[in-house]
Amino acid sequence: MDPTRDFIKGVKRLVIKKQEEVVTYISSPTPVLADRVYSPRAAAMDPTRDFIKGVKRLVIKVGTAVVTRTEGRLALGRLGALCEQIKELNSSGFEVIMVTSGAVGVGRQRLRYRKLVNSSFADLQKPQVELDGKACASVGQSGLMALYDTLFSQAWFLACFLLHILLLDVTSSQLLVTDSDFKDPDFRMQLSQTVNTLLALRVIPVFNENDAISTRKAPYEDSFGIFWDNDSLAALLALELKADLLVLLSDVEGLYSGPPGEPHSKLIHTYVKERHQSEITFGDKSRVGRGGMTAKVKAAVYAAYAGIPVVITSGFTTDSITKVLKGERVGTLFHQDASKWMLHGEDGAHDMAVSARECSRRLQISSLANSIRVLADMEDPIYRVLKRTELAEGIILEKTSCPLGVLLIVFESRPDALVQIASLAVRSGNGLLLKGGKEAMRSNAILHKVITGAIPDFIGQKLIGLVTSRDEIPDLLKLDDVIDLVIPRGSNKLVTQIKESTKIPVLGHAGLNVYLPDGICHVYVDKSADLEMAKHIVLDAKIDYPAACNAMETLLIHKDLLKTEGLNDLIVELKSEGVALFGGPRASLEFDIPEAPLFHHEYNSMACTVEVVDDIHAAIDHIHHHGSAHTDCIIAKDLEAAEIFLHQVDSAAVFYNASTRFCDGARFGLGAEVGISTSRIHARGPVGVEGLLTTRWILKGNGQIVDGDKGVVYTHRNLPV
Repeated sequence: MDPTRDFIKGVKRLVIKKQEEVVTYISSPTPVLADRVYSPRAAAMDPTRDFIKGVKRLVIKVGTAVVTRTEGRLALGRLGALCEQIKELNSSGFEVIMVTSGAVGVGRQRLRYRKLVNSSFADLQKPQVELDGKACASVGQSGLMALYDTLFSQAWFLACFLLHILLLDVTSSQLLVTDSDFKDPDFRMQLSQTVNTLLALRVIPVFNENDAISTRKAPYEDSFGIFWDNDSLAALLALELKADLLVLLSDVEGLYSGPPGEPHSKLIHTYVKERHQSEITFGDKSRVGRGGMTAKVKAAVYAAYAGIPVVITSGFTTDSITKVLKGERVGTLFHQDASKWMLHGEDGAHDMAVSARECSRRLQISSLANSIRVLADMEDPIYRVLKRTELAEGIILEKTSCPLGVLLIVFESRPDALVQIASLAVRSGNGLLLKGGKEAMRSNAILHKVITGAIPDFIGQKLIGLVTSRDEIPDLLKLDDVIDLVIPRGSNKLVTQIKESTKIPVLGHAGLNVYLPDGICHVYVDKSADLEMAKHIVLDAKIDYPAACNAMETLLIHKDLLKTEGLNDLIVELKSEGVALFGGPRASLEFDIPEAPLFHHEYNSMACTVEVVDDIHAAIDHIHHHGSAHTDCIIAKDLEAAEIFLHQVDSAAVFYNASTRFCDGARFGLGAEVGISTSRIHARGPVGVEGLLTTRWILKGNGQIVDGDKGVVYTHRNLPV
């Protein structure tokens, strides 16, 4: 205790003055809800929360730790403040959906009291049996809902009394659901219609899992379950009801880097899965609920990667929801684009040093140097004789390799890409023009200086040119008499724009079909597959580097594997790793997952499409119809099925019992790659040195002429190279 506040020990009677919020109304003969001037977005907005401006519909999940106090009694003050905030949002035009926990806690408190009243003194001396949770839920649900109704109504009537005007009260409605309900498509459609009707009438829908009659197994045991607790129910409802934001209220301010009580734990303002997943240490499970922070994070990751922003924040403060909707930097934000932001201001000096070290490791300088050494140690690929043929006596024809000429390569903001591309160009004897992303402009300039400084003077440092301005690209694309090949590394849109702007041949991901995304890689799990092997391959193909073009985007499953324990484990692992699953028409029904809008989709994130197929031929048809001819894989024990797949799937790379992530120039032993081509002309798959070469014919004779082929006897005999 502060020494100057020691007198507090003797305080027994005190007066508390609460400052009331100033509320302004516009004069109107008949006051209506829309007349109220209230803008929760008036404060300065954090740049990462700019999306809040577009929020209209939000789901608010209230945890048991918020609803009840430590000793199990209801936290009426917190609930009152919560209902007041929701009332304000409702009157401001927001569509608010609540998901509440706490029914079991409320029911347990009531049943304990009832048991105490009805017990004799002798009964109380006996060991007390824990009350049945389902009975507690049954009693608590009605009590909890009655409390919400009262709080919403009294909040309005109190405001009306103080302002001496008559306004309608806020009405709430109860919706109890179970996991099995969501397996019925008609139920999901009717649920959406009902909620839309309630929201149009400014009624607050209050959801809770119907624990009293639920037959669902324990959390995360059943992969065919749709939700496992009220956190995952809130995430599911946010997707089903097309919410713009999900707010998960907790008993702490948000997600911390360690247990919140430890001195070195820091609040994480923006969760980046690639950065924080391995760093976070969770504390104890929720003191009263089923999930705790672990369950909240899993639900938040699931919703965020499916496109619904999520904020985990404290339910103990009186204005946390209002602050979230002002765009203030409170709580922990989960957003599918968070990895692109990487807030530097979030780091202290120590964290900045640690992050710098981690980033330096990610540069993989050692691996980069090794790939260049592979190129340097390679047999000289230029002017190599590929084939020798005796055309006729004394006439020898040789097919030899030679450089393409001058390459123009437009690449992303990765400095290591410049090193790989320049090394390949030098090794293949090509001139090179490079245009990197503006974010790496300075790094590229330094690397370009180092590389050109190593080129011998008799060749000249102008062998490799660095284009620094984006404005120069259109002019370069007109130089079809000087530049021989353009290779754009980037989005399908970039490839398409360049193809439409030049006569120069273009080699890119999009290949010949520029309307398909460039990396829709499939993994097909055959009925003969070793499902333990399949689990490891599928997880690696999806989560090793989700943004890579060789990451799995679609998982195809043979119908005979449905309901098997191995497939069950595979789906559970994907979900627990934070992969958002979207289904085709069959899989969405089988696994109770949201239906994918289309199969022609490259997520580049922790999400993928799942579909069920009848057999291997249906899988091959699916790949040909919806794939991008990049990399596709079969997992099977049946060698005959594997051979059918390997020979009939017409992709640049086709794998058997191996992750699609192996489709990479360095992993193929090419030393490096300028990209992966899905084109069928010139180069296909990872493009290394050989993809940057063409051929010439060298013919050697001793005075022979054709003269209508008179006297020429053609032998066409193959000679050793």
